[in-house]
Amino acid sequence: MKPSRLLLIWLSVLLGLNIILGALRALEINIPDNLPSISWALLLALLTLAVLDIVRLKRLPSPRLTRQMPGSLALGRWGEVQLVVEHDFAQPLDVQIFDHAPEGLLFEHLPQSLELQPGQHSQLTYRLRPLQRGHFRFEQCEINLPSPLGLWSDKRLLNVSDSTRVYPDFARLYGGELLAVDNWLSQLGVRQHQRRGQGLEFHQLREYREGDSLRQIDWKATARQRTPIAREYQDERDQQIIFMLDCGRRMRSHDGELSHFDHALNACLLLSYVALRQGDSVGLCTFAGETPLYLAPVKGAGQLKTVLNATYDLNTTQRPADYQAAVSQLMARQKRRALVVLVTNLRDEDDEDLLNAVKRLGQHHRVLVASLREEVLDQLRHTPVQTLPEALLYCGTVDYLNAQAERHEQLSTHGVPVLEALPRELGNGLVTRYLSWKKAGAF
Repeated sequence: MKPSRLLLIWLSVLLGLNIILGALRALEINIPDNLPSISWALLLALLTLAVLDIVRLKRLPSPRLTRQMPGSLALGRWGEVQLVVEHDFAQPLDVQIFDHAPEGLLFEHLPQSLELQPGQHSQLTYRLRPLQRGHFRFEQCEINLPSPLGLWSDKRLLNVSDSTRVYPDFARLYGGELLAVDNWLSQLGVRQHQRRGQGLEFHQLREYREGDSLRQIDWKATARQRTPIAREYQDERDQQIIFMLDCGRRMRSHDGELSHFDHALNACLLLSYVALRQGDSVGLCTFAGETPLYLAPVKGAGQLKTVLNATYDLNTTQRPADYQAAVSQLMARQKRRALVVLVTNLRDEDDEDLLNAVKRLGQHHRVLVASLREEVLDQLRHTPVQTLPEALLYCGTVDYLNAQAERHEQLSTHGVPVLEALPRELGNGLVTRYLSWKKAGAF
């Protein structure tokens, strides 16, 4: 409950009037004897009206409010929320509404003023933009009711419970028919080249065509049909991809609004989509997080939704990455050979522990280490040096990058391929590497 601007104005006027009358009496200037009585009577009348106005305001019933919002939002993208207000007021009433959005959601067009008409329901719309993933609950909505005489404003908190989930930006692909994988990949700058008859998995028998190699001829079928019959192969489709996603402290860096972990998760979802459309199985495991997560590799478009629902509320921790323990857990669960994509951020503390872990993993699986590179390092390396602090910063940056390159080279020397990319380019790099290996039958 707080006084309105109208009440404060009237109080200021009456207070000013009494001050002027007091000053005139102190200066012994003659004024009518009834003026002080009139001013005090006006003040008493104002206070009486204010009390009566409070009583009437407290008796006003609270409006009924309903929140209409999408069940899921995409990280970093604007979404709309609609508030519908119903009431039993017999007179038009101007109210102010403010929805209490949870922390982590940026909002626009709040608070809003709304005129409630008798016998009608009113509605307003505002926008939300999630700044982090997860599950968010809306508990209350604030509405300010003016008193009948306009002397007071009553803030009332209405319990309006709702919830929504914030998915990675990849969730925008749902809600409509997905594009064909070839067209979508072409938009990303990735090109697939069809290869007929030279794959790894038998597809069908057909008549021999000009350009087929002699190795493709099926001699038994040729003898039966008395015409050259060739075998046609296609790229092996029943392959498995498992993402090892680092949820530790090294993934907490930010490039722009998204953390490295969000970029890594988006890249994993992108490659999952491509691999599932290619007929492969996709699984995921996490390490250095609050609770280790494991999803066994499964084929089919429904697996992408499973991965989304399992990872939308994942968060990073302050824990260091224990590669040996993560590899041991994965090898205990994954017996069949697969492509294991270790997504992390290689730092200067990475030494023999990482190398031994991926070498052990590489004995049973095809391993790719995907490392995120901070964009600020490239910016510092190309910044002109003019002062001593800038020179020290430049030398430190170059030294760090050289040490990182040596670690990558050490991994490559031991047969462990490394894909280093800026966070926003990681998805494109993973898809390109996956398709090139798949075409070459490298896993």
